[in-house]
Amino acid sequence: MKKKLILESGEVFHGESFGAEQGTAGEVVFNTGMTGYQELISDPSYCGQIVCMTYPLIGNYGINRDDYESIEPAIKGLIVKELCDFPSNFRTQITLDELFKKKNLSGISGIDTRRLTRILRSKGVTKGKIVNADADENAVVEELKSTNFPTNQVEQVSTKTPYASPGRGLKVVLVDFGSKLGIIRELSQRNCDIIVMSHDTKAEEILLMNPDGIMLSNGPGDPEDNAEALVMIQKLMGKVPIFGICLGHQLIGLACGAKTYKLKFGHRGGNHPVLDLENNKVAITSQNHGYAIDQESLKYTDLIETHIALNDRTNEGVKHKIHPCFSVQYHPEASPGPEDANYLFDDFITLMEDFKNKN
Repeated sequence: MKKKLILESGEVFHGESFGAEQGTAGEVVFNTGMTGYQELISDPSYCGQIVCMTYPLIGNYGINRDDYESIEPAIKGLIVKELCDFPSNFRTQITLDELFKKKNLSGISGIDTRRLTRILRSKGVTKGKIVNADADENAVVEELKSTNFPTNQVEQVSTKTPYASPGRGLKVVLVDFGSKLGIIRELSQRNCDIIVMSHDTKAEEILLMNPDGIMLSNGPGDPEDNAEALVMIQKLMGKVPIFGICLGHQLIGLACGAKTYKLKFGHRGGNHPVLDLENNKVAITSQNHGYAIDQESLKYTDLIETHIALNDRTNEGVKHKIHPCFSVQYHPEASPGPEDANYLFDDFITLMEDFKNKN
């Protein structure tokens, strides 16, 4: 079926539909990963977004049972140059098109993804809609201009009820703002006793669990939309070691008095170099975020900048001057991407053990 992608700025791309036949609207962003489309599709941080893959061939190794990052995808749609209908991989179980049909997701293929990416890089991320080929383009543009997408993305993807992933080691409360399963896998590999709790859990409820540490997960949307979480973090600060990833990193910044801002087109992919300012080493990282901490605002907080992105020099990590708390903007659990930074989970274990021994 013929489809087209229409941007709020008026650009139109004609292509072929895959997955569900209905259209879909969302924020159009791009991802530079050559692989990892299954993890990307199931990453809750993409809630409300239509993702353009810059790599031209997508779907060539199919979909398997092991690489999901959540049970139900929150992504709005996918844009690809060429969709592979006949994947070749020993783990393949279904095709990308079949997954999209089963999950009622919309995709479009056969468009000039390079041109689309250049538009997003020059003008910034924008609203867009995948529609039928005969849709009135002017009407869709006006619709997009007048549409305000929901701001409750975290509420949409966070767990509604607490659950456990038992272990014999240190007890970690994972506050779920849209957590990837990769975080649970990394903690489980270190034998942590994990309790996953909702994004709106109060600090008092978390402390009742008597945790050895708090993990603040990744998640979608504007960090400033999570006022309750900031109060929770402020009450926990200094009482329990805290490790934040992506949205969790931004929330720690806001809770400590820093500011955040929206990047022009964000960081999304598995090849982003990050410099650790403390040991002067570079890690290649997996990233997916549209917001960042304002580095200038860190000067008026008790946070120290520990990492920066080498592509644009934006903030990628902080630690607290007084309390056992640190965070990074990128994804040390990878999934997909390089595992250069998963040592940070070991650092979190050490932080919890040291804090426990002192108290």
